[in-house]
Amino acid sequence: MPASLFSDIEYLKGVGRAKGEKYRKLGITTPYELIYHIPRAYLDYRVYVPVQQAVLNEQNVLKLTITKKLPPQRIRGGLVICKAAATDGTDDILVVVYNNVYAFHALNEGETYYMHGKVTGNFLRKEISSPTWISAGSSVLIQPVYRLTQGLSAAMIRTNMRQALDIMHSAPIETLPEKIREEYALSPLEWSLENIHFPGSDAAAEQARRRLAFDELLRLTLGMSLMKSRTRSSSTPEMKYGGDITEFTGTLPFTLTDDQLSAVNDIISDLRRTMPMNRLLQGDVGSGKTAVAAAACWYTAQSGMQSALMAPTEILAMQHYRTLSDFLSPAGLNVVLLTGSVTPKKKAALREQILSGEADVIVGTHAMIQKDVEYRSLALVITDEQHRFGVEQRAALAEKGSSPHRLVMSATPIPRTLALMIYGDLDISLIRQLPNGRKPVNTYAVTGKLRHRAFNFVRERLDEGRQAYVVCPMIEDSDSDLFAVKTYAEEAAKGDLRGYSTALLHGRMRSAEKEKVMKAFRDGEVQALICTTVVEVGVDVPNAAVMVIENAERFGLSQLHQLRGRVGRGSFESTCILITDNTSEECIKRMKIMSSTSDGFKISEEDLKMRGPGDFFGSAQHGLPPMKIADIACSTELMERAQHCARELLSADPELSAPEHHALKMEVIKLFRKEITG
Repeated sequence: MPASLFSDIEYLKGVGRAKGEKYRKLGITTPYELIYHIPRAYLDYRVYVPVQQAVLNEQNVLKLTITKKLPPQRIRGGLVICKAAATDGTDDILVVVYNNVYAFHALNEGETYYMHGKVTGNFLRKEISSPTWISAGSSVLIQPVYRLTQGLSAAMIRTNMRQALDIMHSAPIETLPEKIREEYALSPLEWSLENIHFPGSDAAAEQARRRLAFDELLRLTLGMSLMKSRTRSSSTPEMKYGGDITEFTGTLPFTLTDDQLSAVNDIISDLRRTMPMNRLLQGDVGSGKTAVAAAACWYTAQSGMQSALMAPTEILAMQHYRTLSDFLSPAGLNVVLLTGSVTPKKKAALREQILSGEADVIVGTHAMIQKDVEYRSLALVITDEQHRFGVEQRAALAEKGSSPHRLVMSATPIPRTLALMIYGDLDISLIRQLPNGRKPVNTYAVTGKLRHRAFNFVRERLDEGRQAYVVCPMIEDSDSDLFAVKTYAEEAAKGDLRGYSTALLHGRMRSAEKEKVMKAFRDGEVQALICTTVVEVGVDVPNAAVMVIENAERFGLSQLHQLRGRVGRGSFESTCILITDNTSEECIKRMKIMSSTSDGFKISEEDLKMRGPGDFFGSAQHGLPPMKIADIACSTELMERAQHCARELLSADPELSAPEHHALKMEVIKLFRKEITG
């Protein structure tokens, strides 16, 4: 029986069981999955140079005619070296092939080939080593370059890809109705898959990539929307508390900003419904999201139900525990902390409090979702910096209750277009205002030549009684010129920070060590904390008024903004000094952006313009299904068009149940599997 697109990959000619296992390592089990193994680049044989102009010790493309093949030579270890004399019509060159007699036999004397390989030698005598080649008469001169695994060569994947595409052509596939393709100027799927692998031109490759990226973004948006509608079809216990939230906000030592009040009202409105809340609370660093979360926990407790807040690190969990305790304990709520470092005896006592309902608000890390932790009436689940959790961890916490309300907090400002893509299954509340008394952080970018002057400024602040962070990008010594934090801390204690109390903090320390250092810093026993990005989120020391970031070019704009948010949390004038010796145009532009604004949303917009959406999708940090094409090819314009298309589709056909949408719905379900089908 001939292979179909959904047969086992082993049925392709020349694959078999052994190579099938190699393909499975790449996540490819069928010809269908193979045709979605998108090239990471292309080798363009059209751009070749004469032998005389070949750059020595670099990869070159040459157009050569084989003039004489020499007998293979066997040397020790069973290695076989094959050589052939060749010419470009003006100059001669030696073609050398190592340990591949089969491929060498395919070269014919008198025939002309395009060859790509490393050229070595000198002005008088050159050779090209282990080249890849195609016949000069080939109709496809742009060849795909794939991600490989040991045991699968580029030539092998190209051969199997050709077979898979031929199978596709015999039974063409299409997921989008013709009307949508016409409206959004998209090429047919069959043509796009052919031209993403074997494009006839650069323009054809780009057009194919645009169609496939659009498909991915459309499926992602549709999947998010279907998840939202599925969540809203379930029900949760009703919160019947009839009192006013001012009973709680009146106990706070400060007045909530208008943005905070608006977010609180959004959340309370959601909690009063029997449909589970699914809301993103997005606020800039220091905007007061925890106070809003505290109001939600208080309201939940007034209805006799429990709340849980899960943070990605113990440092952040402890920070939330302290803050929520300060806000909620005066209102009579019992807030408990459950993390991995809690002793077994204390953990057993905490489990009893949680099960009995004695604990109103549970704060912790992934320890909260262990099987032996049971809740009496978990009705509100809050995750902070949720992109640091996997989908399974977030789901595991929600499963501790009966369709609980969900609140996601993020201090990572994301442009609205991306937020809709990444958090498309959530309603969004924004906090843009800073609390009263918070001042923007003065930011300066300097070169290493001004380092000592910068530390003069740091010492002046320390002498005034303030504290400082010094952030380095690496933990251990290396051959690069990046500052290793351990060595840096030792040298700073003897040099620029001599006479001042310093401490070291990095991610590889044990939790107990980290907490001990952070407590000493919070209590003012440590004046300068020398650290890595472990302080990026959650560390709140109001007395810290200055931060120095070494090798600032090593951090993304959003990360620099997160780090900077650790200072300026008190009533003191605060400063962030970025030190970099990188003089590239891009780096200078990034430093200017950081120095000119403290608005995280503006910074994220600039970050998106500079980096493109790819970097946001490129890592799996948001728990989204992986993007194969959109992270390489998509633009903001393409995202917006895919989102518009999704809205139109769901408006006309909310369940994608129409026959013309069946193939598309199957692709969406395949992409989200667990999340949509449950």
